[in-house]
Amino acid sequence: MSIDESTAAKVAKLARIKVEEKDLPALAQEFNAVLGFIEQLNEVDVEGVEPMVSVTPMRLKRREDVISDGDQQEKILKNAPDAREGFFAVPKVVE
Repeated sequence: MSIDESTAAKVAKLARIKVEEKDLPALAQEFNAVLGFIEQLNEVDVEGVEPMVSVTPMRLKRREDVISDGDQQEKILKNAPDAREGFFAVPKVVE
């Protein structure tokens, strides 16, 4: 697939990027270079390659999924500067 100047102008317009008429050939050439790189990536055989989280083999840290009700409302509100009826009280900012 090849990108010409008119297609590059359409892409720039869709991206809301102002591109001068004289810069369109260079932009089209850059788009073609990106598409060429993508075509190279499509040629790579990735059959049997597992997705990676990092370049170093590691497992994600996981915690046990335990249901709890929290039940720490009093403990949390104890540090609040102003708490009323079980909620944080904040100054009114909208009149």
